[in-house]
Amino acid sequence: MRIISWNVNGIRAAIRKGLDDFVEQMKPDILMLQEIRCLEEQLPKNWTPPLEMTYSWHPALRKGYSGVATFSNNKFETVKKGKASDSDEEGRILVTKHENLILINTYLPSGSSKVERQMYKEKWMEDFLIWLNEYVSLNTPVIVAGDLNIAHTENDIWNPSGNKMSSGFLPHEREWFDRVLECGWTDVCRTFFGDKKGPYSWWSNRGRARILDRGWRIDYFLANEAAVKLITNAEINREGGLVVSDHAPVIIDLDL
Repeated sequence: MRIISWNVNGIRAAIRKGLDDFVEQMKPDILMLQEIRCLEEQLPKNWTPPLEMTYSWHPALRKGYSGVATFSNNKFETVKKGKASDSDEEGRILVTKHENLILINTYLPSGSSKVERQMYKEKWMEDFLIWLNEYVSLNTPVIVAGDLNIAHTENDIWNPSGNKMSSGFLPHEREWFDRVLECGWTDVCRTFFGDKKGPYSWWSNRGRARILDRGWRIDYFLANEAAVKLITNAEINREGGLVVSDHAPVIIDLDL
C-alpha cells in the first residue's frame, strides 16, 4: 500500500498546475491533502479525482483557507473531523479508517503571520498532543500525516542558525516535537533518511530557495508501534514541490 501526504497550497491552483498527473505518476492507494482552501462545491465543475478515488472533505468554514481531504482507491470510513470536542472550524484534523488502519490527516497551524497566531498555534499543539496520545498505544496501526509546521532538528532546516527565532523552529516548538516522539510516535521519514541534512519538503518563494534546495522539512508521517512494523519505504518527491505546490509530496509504502 502506498500513502501520500501533500500540502497542495490550494487544490484549485494545484489542479491547474498538474496535480492529477503527478498523483497518477506516483500511484497512491491513499492520498492525504492539506491546505485545500476550497469548499467541495468550489471544485472545478468537470474535475474528477485522479485514479477515480473516493474522498472525505473537511474544509475550513472560512472560504479560501486551510482545510484537509483524504482520498482512497477503496471504501473507507470517516471517523471524526476535529480533535476531541473541538469544532475544528479551520479544518485541521480528519480521522479516517481504512479496514484495520487509522489515518489522522493533520494541518497544524502556522504562527508566522503574527503573535496572536503563534499563541493559537502553541495552544493547539498542547491540546493536540493530549488528544493524539489516545491513539499511540492502540494495537491497531495508526499513522499521523500532514504539514506540522515545525522543523524538528537542525537536519530538518537548511539554515538552523539563522532561523532560531523563526516560528516553526523555535526551541519550545522543537521541544514539543521531542515530547511527541517520547510518547511513542516514530518520525517515519527520519528513520529511513538517517542522520543527514534533509531532504526538505517545503521551500520559501523568496530568493532562489527552491532552486538551491534551501528548504525546511515540516511535512511528516508519524506512526505508532503497530504501524511502524508495516512501513517498508519513505521518500519525498521534490519535483512535485517545484511544480504543483511550495510543498513536496511525502510518500510511504506499507506491507499491508
